[in-house]
Amino acid sequence: MSYTVQVIIMPLKELLDPQGKAVKGGLENLGLKNVEDVRVGKNIILQVDAESEEAAKTVGEEAAKKLLANAVMEYYEVNVLK
Repeated sequence: MSYTVQVIIMPLKELLDPQGKAVKGGLENLGLKNVEDVRVGKNIILQVDAESEEAAKTVGEEAAKKLLANAVMEYYEVNVLK
């Protein structure tokens, strides 16, 4: 069966996010001064052929751990979409 697996990757909260700072500055230049913080990450969608939802999530977690996310600088969340 085919499952859609979403992997969300974000920089660790303890680390600076230069992209987020640049976006925040751009928003302020556009007059959106009430934005307090911006964090920029990645949203990756995988189509996975698996026997179950749990097996599909395991594939997503393995992909994130081995390739998609840098554990030193990022954390990730894996969801199977309905």
